[in-house]
Amino acid sequence: MKFTKMHGCGNDYIYINGFIESCNDWGALSEKLSDRHFSVGSDGVIVILPSDVADFRMRMFNADGSEGKMCGNGSRCVAKYCFDKGLTDKTEFTLETLAGIKTLSLQVENGITKSVSVGMGRAEFSSNKVPVIWDGDEVVNQKLSLSSGDWNVTCVSMGNPHCVTFIQDSPRTLNLESIGPEFENNAIFPERVNTEFIRVIDDKTLEMRVWERGSGETLACGTGACASVAAAVKNGICRAGEEITVKLLGGDLNITCSEDYEITMRGPAEIAFEGEVAL
Repeated sequence: MKFTKMHGCGNDYIYINGFIESCNDWGALSEKLSDRHFSVGSDGVIVILPSDVADFRMRMFNADGSEGKMCGNGSRCVAKYCFDKGLTDKTEFTLETLAGIKTLSLQVENGITKSVSVGMGRAEFSSNKVPVIWDGDEVVNQKLSLSSGDWNVTCVSMGNPHCVTFIQDSPRTLNLESIGPEFENNAIFPERVNTEFIRVIDDKTLEMRVWERGSGETLACGTGACASVAAAVKNGICRAGEEITVKLLGGDLNITCSEDYEITMRGPAEIAFEGEVAL
């Protein structure tokens, strides 16, 4: 099976052209290929497929084989894959995901995609939509007590569940291998959760580390960056309508959150290498 290894700010996936490749169990394949010691190594597998309702369809699988609803960095890479490999000549097209249809806008130079903007849809704070089990319609700046300590959290859905916590010190100082699973597997999150640890540099700049459900710490998470900016606007930290820079371990993403919490994400997409694996 042929594949292309790509990344958005270091959030790396194995991309497979589902128009010509097939598999009976994409989740099991993702778990196998994502192993960084005995296989290709990645945060998961993304399959590009035909769609009845959009230009293309994306399925994304985490490193543990579980299927996710949406991946912001992955959607940008899908855009680059489809254009640069000639699957489309459009510089704006639609992508079907389990979190809805997304619109992708490409910035192209000399026939090569340099960056992609994605209409990520609306950030939702309803406890039922996240989902999070909590007394109250929303979880905004609420205390969550874990064995690692007390954390003020804001819960957001970007089509997948996020728990955002704002901290005073750099998130680089945190032991995420210990803290991350406490959030991910907490009983209040029936579908598990992605957790973003945010330091506010100023009202236009956030520093972020992320623990993703099913994958652990990754260098970047596009939906997580979007959720973090939405949470920052909700908590009065950042202003709606302004482009916010989110600094991740793998690079910067630029996020804009409107007054009604519609989110646009802009960032890079890169091809690392291509290969073929025997199944």
